[in-house]
Amino acid sequence: MKKPIALILTLATAVSLTACGGSGDSQSGSTANSGDGITFTIFNSKSEIQEYLEDAAAKYCEENDVNIEVYYSNDTVAAHLSVKYASNDPYTLAMTDAKDIYTLGVEHGYDMSGQAWVDKTDYAISVDNKVLGFPVCIEARGMLYNADAIERVTGEAFDPASITTLDEFSAFLDKLVANGMEAPTAILKPDWSLGAHYLQQVYEERADVDGFVDSLYAGNADLIHDEKFNALMDTFDVLMKYNAFASGPISAEDELVHQKMSEGEIAFQFGGCWEWNDIIDFDYTGNIGIMPVPQNVQDDYTGCLVGGGSKYFYIDNSENTSDEQRQAAADFLNWLVDSDEGQTLVSDTCGMISAFSNNTVTCTNDLGNAVKQYVDEGKLVPNYDFDPDDHYSKVGAYMQEYLAGRIDRATLAGNIESYWSSTTPVEH
Repeated sequence: MKKPIALILTLATAVSLTACGGSGDSQSGSTANSGDGITFTIFNSKSEIQEYLEDAAAKYCEENDVNIEVYYSNDTVAAHLSVKYASNDPYTLAMTDAKDIYTLGVEHGYDMSGQAWVDKTDYAISVDNKVLGFPVCIEARGMLYNADAIERVTGEAFDPASITTLDEFSAFLDKLVANGMEAPTAILKPDWSLGAHYLQQVYEERADVDGFVDSLYAGNADLIHDEKFNALMDTFDVLMKYNAFASGPISAEDELVHQKMSEGEIAFQFGGCWEWNDIIDFDYTGNIGIMPVPQNVQDDYTGCLVGGGSKYFYIDNSENTSDEQRQAAADFLNWLVDSDEGQTLVSDTCGMISAFSNNTVTCTNDLGNAVKQYVDEGKLVPNYDFDPDDHYSKVGAYMQEYLAGRIDRATLAGNIESYWSSTTPVEH
């Protein structure tokens, strides 16, 4: 967050509101009017763009005679929105994760099939021939690397394409250690990073993702003998071996990991392009990039990142939202896609990778630009968006236990299998 956020909803841990016109005051949930225009609300679940979205909304409504309130909450998105629906006070336009479109969006979403933006993206979410999800951006995950730090240690330019297998990766880490970088890796500890991002690749990097997940639900999967699970866990073991926070792996705060990456104390860290703003907050060396996770299994996914549409807007279709408010929200989405100001907001100001083919504004996020190359080359393994709501918290906790050395791989595999076989399948 770049500036303080006004606390205006007791339902949320942290919420902010901005309204156009009047004094611009954002206290106590009051709405300042810019005229007689329609007022609609936006829920933003991407904290790093809150200030930018507020500023853009203020400018937009000055020019379009509407009033916009922008809210942010760091509560779980599905839980927060469910409370809003229970109180008959939904947001007009809500930003959620992809999986929420298949639940909240299906129940409450307005069909946007006729909108002009639909033909300009490959990442919209449709259910039963209804376009319900507007893609905010594209994001991807893989192995982050600090090329400057590597070159400083080795005296050689770093070519990420030279490392595809785990054996090559391990040998390279040994080389860094031999040349003075004592601990060249770091691992983010949060359950979402371990469960929803790293382990998630076990589901995503295979030909029949739904079939594999169905076997988990049915209790027929055998993770400890699964080639992909073991390949990714072998790589995770190597990251643990060289971890700069090995003495307290689940005590290391994210900021410390990002600082070491930014300032070149480490060379590698699993993560995603969304971490750009966290990394450049420190004494940034420059030349941080992203590469596929090295694995000894060489398959159709070798050389690819995992990613796709990340964060989706849907328009509320309940009786608590008027047709005029829905139209105003739809106009705002089209403005994001088609106007120079909207395209600049997405790609330049927010540094996000646009999901729309007509946006040619250069992304100011170096990691985003690197991901864009993989997108353009068709080297992006699609996200799997149908995990149960508690997946990352439960499975992420098992991964944390493994990271801390409290359980072995066989126990981890058994715990993951037990989780899936005892939960309810997500329909999609």
